[in-house]
Amino acid sequence: MQEEEILGKAYDNQLMKRLIRYLKPYTWYVALGILTSVAVSAMEAVRPWFIRHAVDVNIAQNDKHGLLQTAAAFFALLVVRGTVQYANAYLTQWIGQRTIFDLRMEVFRHLQKLGLKFFDRNPIGRLITRVTNDIEVLNEMFSSGIVMAFSDIFTIAGILYFMFTMSWKLALVSLSVLPLLFYGTFLFRKKAREAYRQVRIQLARINTFMQEHITGMMVDQIFNREAKSYETFSEINGLHRDANVKSILYYSFFYPGVELIGALAVGLILWYAGVGALDGSITIGTIMAFLQYNEMFWRPIRDLSEKYNIMQTAMASSERVFKLLDDQTIVAAPPAPVPLRDVRGEIEFRNVWFAYIGEEWVLKDASFRVMPGETVAFVGHTGAGKTTIINLLTRFYDYQKGEILVDGIDIRQLDPHELRRQMAIVLQDVFLFSGDITSNITLGNESISHDRMKAAARVVGAHRFIEQLPQQYVQEVKERGATLSVGQKQLISFARALAVHPKILILDEATSSVDTETEILIQQAISKLLQGRTSLVVAHRLSTIQRANKIIVMHKGEIRESGTHQELLTLGGIYYKLYRLQYKEQEKAGTPVPRP
Repeated sequence: MQEEEILGKAYDNQLMKRLIRYLKPYTWYVALGILTSVAVSAMEAVRPWFIRHAVDVNIAQNDKHGLLQTAAAFFALLVVRGTVQYANAYLTQWIGQRTIFDLRMEVFRHLQKLGLKFFDRNPIGRLITRVTNDIEVLNEMFSSGIVMAFSDIFTIAGILYFMFTMSWKLALVSLSVLPLLFYGTFLFRKKAREAYRQVRIQLARINTFMQEHITGMMVDQIFNREAKSYETFSEINGLHRDANVKSILYYSFFYPGVELIGALAVGLILWYAGVGALDGSITIGTIMAFLQYNEMFWRPIRDLSEKYNIMQTAMASSERVFKLLDDQTIVAAPPAPVPLRDVRGEIEFRNVWFAYIGEEWVLKDASFRVMPGETVAFVGHTGAGKTTIINLLTRFYDYQKGEILVDGIDIRQLDPHELRRQMAIVLQDVFLFSGDITSNITLGNESISHDRMKAAARVVGAHRFIEQLPQQYVQEVKERGATLSVGQKQLISFARALAVHPKILILDEATSSVDTETEILIQQAISKLLQGRTSLVVAHRLSTIQRANKIIVMHKGEIRESGTHQELLTLGGIYYKLYRLQYKEQEKAGTPVPRP
């Protein structure tokens, strides 16, 4: 977490070049934004000149008509300035929103390309922070930082021009307090930087704690941990409060300090100009203009200090965002993928080795073959490598050694999207999206008609409970299917898989979460639907795989046994021990259990 919130340099040339790339599609709008900023700054800087002219010329010469003209011109200037300023503010915000939209879409598109190995090592909360908080910080830089900084710089330049034009000696007196301002700004920036970093760290802790405890609310309540969790959150929240108070303390010193330095400048102007006015070397209009220029001068100085903080946080955020975009944990398609046509569903593993980390092999020299239309089941203890086989076949991960073939073609020669289009998978932990029943079965696939979707639901037994819902297939589904039972979600996932008519069907502990009656319905449906389809089944319930064409027994990443249900029982090895463990209670009750 400390590493997450470290603030980098206030300006990094390489990062800025990459950020500017997102402004290129809007080059003319940026140019127009800078032009309007310069115009606003010029009109801002010329305002005190009208005051000086009215006092030293019109009033001094008792020229009522000239005074009216000066006032009318001054009013017209304010109207034009207000209009241009409105256009400038709208344009800069529009540029910021467009560039952030483009950047956020690029990050999301990149996340969709990344392999599962990337998500194994990156917490969800961190990735959400990249797409939301970090990019929003960049929005502030694009809309309020880059373009508006030009406005502040040109405002200062315009003010200095008029001040030195009117009286260079008085200008130097007015600016004599700048060393104090620069020193104060340096101290503030140093202290505020660390305080702001602490605020970010404590905010990240609050987000992490909230996400974890809302997700685990059931455990929190069932074990009566509410008071303990409240106490822990109170401590974290208190640290966040203290960090904010500390940052506010520095701001409370800085801004009054700037005002004090500005007041000191006013005092110096009144003293020096007053002496000059007594001997006639400085006019009253010049003094009034200088007092206005002095007030106007400190405002962009304060704004530039804010721009510095925006730039600093933007550099840190952009570094994290670009680090994500540069990550190439991608299972990429080959340059010239082999087309996959008329899939029969033959699958072969040849001496496959795989490790998630280094050489900690999860799969060791695995070899087997599945003929088209066969149902092959994988059994074994937790961590034996069953699910890994599924992950490799679907190319969620790339294996280190060996070959995996589909219809005799190495899957590394195939486009992963084309390969997955021929498959459907049903997992134990079903994920449903917010929406309705229909969208969760079709997943937006326009080729799946309403009748085809309903037919798939009817075959797996989901149609029966869907018809009992108030709105049936357009019934709202909450986040992760919160309003549905585990069994109902599982049936929807079966309908989802079968609606695409896959050539290869993968069931990973797919019936472990349903009741016996529902399991019977699913097994009846599967026995009909798997005709002409290759099926890979990972199961702990051995009763669900007894009719499989082949059962492969895995142990510590190796294939130890292979055969039909009866052959493996006769062998009296690992499968037989698993079978006996599951049916121990039947044996005690007097129900006969097959012996080798």
